[in-house]
Amino acid sequence: MKKTMKAMVLTGHGGVDKLIYQDVERPTPQKGEVLIEVSATAKNNTDRKAREGLYPVDDDNRHETTSFNVGGGETFQFPRIQGADVAGKIVEVGAGVSPNRIGQRGLLDFNIYLDDNDNLNLTPDYYGHGADGGYAEYVAVPSKNFYSIPNSEIGDAELATMGMCSYQTGLRMLKASRVKSGDRVLISGASGGVGTALVQMCRILGAIPYALSSMDKTATLLQLGAEKVIDRGDLQNLKTNILKATGGEPVDAVMDMVGGRYTNIFIDTMISDMKKRDDYPRLSITGASSSNMTEILWTKIYLYQVEIHGVSHGMRNEAKQLMEWIRGGQLKPILHATFKLSQLREAEEYFVSRGHGYIGKIVIVPDAQWEKHGKRYALDRA
Repeated sequence: MKKTMKAMVLTGHGGVDKLIYQDVERPTPQKGEVLIEVSATAKNNTDRKAREGLYPVDDDNRHETTSFNVGGGETFQFPRIQGADVAGKIVEVGAGVSPNRIGQRGLLDFNIYLDDNDNLNLTPDYYGHGADGGYAEYVAVPSKNFYSIPNSEIGDAELATMGMCSYQTGLRMLKASRVKSGDRVLISGASGGVGTALVQMCRILGAIPYALSSMDKTATLLQLGAEKVIDRGDLQNLKTNILKATGGEPVDAVMDMVGGRYTNIFIDTMISDMKKRDDYPRLSITGASSSNMTEILWTKIYLYQVEIHGVSHGMRNEAKQLMEWIRGGQLKPILHATFKLSQLREAEEYFVSRGHGYIGKIVIVPDAQWEKHGKRYALDRA
């Protein structure tokens, strides 16, 4: 095996010019680790925001360029190889790992856990941020973070779309808001990776998903399981349109990835008629694509007893649940297109400017794996 590998290396905060395709030293698996030959890595908006330094958490420095940094230290150091949702196969094992794992194909739980608690993750960090990730030909990760997924009907590029950055985050949102069978769940950003995962998982749990999206994606979202698709662009009439879609019934829980002015409207759809509710209004938020600032009356929150749950990462028990659903064929991969690793800059620019018809995930495939795992899903530019 070669001692070097191709990787897309992030050299600092900034634009796509900070991404450099180059040869780097191939990692060696340490005790308890496995070496993954990467076949596909799904692209996430988190990669872009971390690169651009769009994760301020200090009210006194709201406009500061900073990375995702809630673990008490700066782990996003340069040079860094990003890419969290990794699919591939084990080609080497470190000390303490059974050699029987060599050859297993699977999916990475992208979380960097600080302890063995399966039910808690208070200082979240992840591969591609606090340690090198999958925008490379190889990555070394803890053996217990890599789950075998033998399903031959799912291609590796498709498998990467079901990675933890989208599906595990979505499941944590649903669990935080105690979503149960029969609940009416409003999902913003429904055509993205987390959104399409949420639509499917609502149906697994018996909940009723209402998708907020542009209307050109209606057919696909309905096919995935959305009860109704609501036009995200009609902000002036959004509350009315949401309640019309639910037949006048209040929304039980909101899965919010948008923020800004939308969040206040979402809350209003939950408190429209409290006498019809059987549980408190619940909002889980994991993004702010519209705006990082929202003005909300706190009297509205505490008088209507609205629960607000911030979600950034999931936990091991949720990763295990998702792997069971994937192996059981209960979740469907939503792959928009593939790009070569050497074309990551182009993929990032396409992601930012995406428009009509975009749904699901973009997946990055190492150039050496392109013919086998990427070419058939390549973007159709006709």
